[in-house]
Amino acid sequence: MKHPEPIANEIKLNPKRYIVSKTDPKGIIEYGNDYFVEISGYSETELIGQPHSIIRHPDMPKVVFKMMWDRINKAQNIMAIVKNLAKDGSFYWVITEFEPKVDPITNEIISHTAFRKAAPKDAVEAIEPIYAKLIEIEEKGGMDTSEKYLRGFFEEKGVSYDDFINNLVGNKGIFKIFFTMMKKLFS
Repeated sequence: MKHPEPIANEIKLNPKRYIVSKTDPKGIIEYGNDYFVEISGYSETELIGQPHSIIRHPDMPKVVFKMMWDRINKAQNIMAIVKNLAKDGSFYWVITEFEPKVDPITNEIISHTAFRKAAPKDAVEAIEPIYAKLIEIEEKGGMDTSEKYLRGFFEEKGVSYDDFINNLVGNKGIFKIFFTMMKKLFS
């Protein structure tokens, strides 16, 4: 399926609703809740069987997805701020967190469930220039170079990636309870 051409139209997400999708270990969509279908603009049948990258916006640095896949393929959680692309070219910002499902017998990952909620405006405003810089670096020096830059960025700030994102999105209180409840509901 061809990716749409991005347009300058932001879809405002309902802060009281959540987006859930489930993929196989390789990122092929197996399930999407009604809100995911609605916001993405794709029908359920258009989404199922497609790589999750169908909603990847070109404003997202590749290194962010590399970090996410490195972690979730080790059954480790990661929270990220992501700009997604809808079928009509519109975009929407989410905070996403993952829950890998591990086969208790083989200890292999059998699926990933992503829980997404509207990203706070101030978190988006803080992350956009960082993502723009990473894309610029990737275009000139590749993903390895942008990964080195990102490591240096966090070292200079004296924080880990997780602490940086948690501080940006306010991952505490009700916000943290939301993701915990979603994981329990879909586990």
